[in-house]
Amino acid sequence: MEVPIIAAVTKECVKALAYLHERNIIHRDIKSDNVILGMKGQVKLTDFGFCAQLSDRQSTRNTMVGTPYWMAPEVVNKTVQYGSKIDIWSLGIMVIEMLDGEPPYMNEQPLKAIMLIQSNGKPTPKTKVQDADLIRFLDRCLQVNPDKRSSAKDLLSHRFLQNPGPLSALKPLIEAARTSLRK
Repeated sequence: MEVPIIAAVTKECVKALAYLHERNIIHRDIKSDNVILGMKGQVKLTDFGFCAQLSDRQSTRNTMVGTPYWMAPEVVNKTVQYGSKIDIWSLGIMVIEMLDGEPPYMNEQPLKAIMLIQSNGKPTPKTKVQDADLIRFLDRCLQVNPDKRSSAKDLLSHRFLQNPGPLSALKPLIEAARTSLRK
């Protein structure tokens, strides 16, 4: 996927996350399988089965839910409480997935991937990234320390999301995927 299209899809996902996080809802399973692309360029976040409502009484969670390859380090470390920043980590992993065609550690068994997420720190794309704004965006999403990770609201003003490609450019990608599924 080309960088402007990645920016377009990512921007729509960040807008959805900002909406959820403003309402103290964490998605807890951000990944490409939970993003639907429409033929007119619509981008929709789906599968709210793992969502959690945070409140003044319970402002963090500690249950290990989600899909291993996209989990934030604080989720796989069951002794740590987490909040909405886990969705930002998963978004960063999804951006790597759009670049590389798969998330980091996909060639590993899920349990091994969880161990690698805990021990390896910030993952990097296999694909050589030339776009400095994309590199900085990933850096803001994939901070191991969630206190240093950007919020969805902050990411909305990041330079990487300021000049995305047109969402209509998704149509040929969707048509190609549809054609390959029919074969």
